[in-house]
Amino acid sequence: MATKAKIGVLGASGYTGSELVRMLLRHPRAELVLLTADRSAGKQMRDVFPHFAPYDLPTLVAIDGVDWAALALDVVFCALPHATTQTVLQKLLAEAPKTKVVDLSADFRLADTAAYAKWYGHEHHAPELQKEAVYGLVEIHRREIRQARLVANPGCYTSCAELPLIPLIKSKAIDLDEIVIDAKSGMTGAGRSAKEAMLFSEVSEGFNAYGVGHHRHMAELDQEFSQAAGRPVTVSFTPHLLPMNRGILSTIYVRGKRGRTAEDLHAILEKFYAKESFVHVLPFGQTPHTRHVRGSNMTMIGVAADRVSGRAIIVSVLDNLVKGASGQAIQNMNLIMGYAETMGIDQVALFP
Repeated sequence: MATKAKIGVLGASGYTGSELVRMLLRHPRAELVLLTADRSAGKQMRDVFPHFAPYDLPTLVAIDGVDWAALALDVVFCALPHATTQTVLQKLLAEAPKTKVVDLSADFRLADTAAYAKWYGHEHHAPELQKEAVYGLVEIHRREIRQARLVANPGCYTSCAELPLIPLIKSKAIDLDEIVIDAKSGMTGAGRSAKEAMLFSEVSEGFNAYGVGHHRHMAELDQEFSQAAGRPVTVSFTPHLLPMNRGILSTIYVRGKRGRTAEDLHAILEKFYAKESFVHVLPFGQTPHTRHVRGSNMTMIGVAADRVSGRAIIVSVLDNLVKGASGQAIQNMNLIMGYAETMGIDQVALFP
């Protein structure tokens, strides 16, 4: 029998933390030995999430009391709120330097610590760790991820936009100054903490934009698109909140470069992702729905021609809790541990 990796999930009482637990329960090489949740410390997971009632899981504990050296975990998933992860990981990796970390917060996504300070409103508390962090968009950075100790799991909005756009940018197929990303997310993207604006009566029967002109994911998009282009790229990005539980849908408007048509852009994406397990490009003219990927680690991409000559409309969808967070985090773990990349995360979407 293959040895199982000892796994810890920090922030197991949140949506992404519970999704990690749900998926890792069926991962053949994972053994859950540590679950933390400060406000729920001392409780069982079944007390916080009743769907875990049939399963024998570790009791939730506070992070402050964890002896990292004694536990000697193989992998830690960090699903803590932004701005708390850096100091936690400083201590963890100092005491257990062989532990590998996949961080689901935004604390290590931006390679430039000055950019982090600008967008997140405080100095980076672990600049020495930032230097070794690898951005965890697997289909783009697979080679670097395999060798990483610290992986910065991408944001959900950014994954949904970067997967269709980066191949086109690398191919010099689109005008870099005419990219518009119109993105919509389900409610779980806002987290599980109690917020008045997230009450059912506040969000149902409505639809709104937020973070207009200044959403933090803009820095992440700028970084990855600029790296792909080899020059600065600034795109127009606006997120919207939809009254549904899961899913992200991005409608992306681009202009082909040097006579490239929408059909040409589709062919580039189809070729780029032909052998990928978790990105599927639909036949030209077809566009995906969020329900087509619900509960799966799949991203679906559709390309259609705009009525304006030279322009194309790209629609991409993913489940914000899976490919946009926990599923992609396990995909990253599989890479850094040398497991098959699809292990434990190859489930088909739930439908309807």
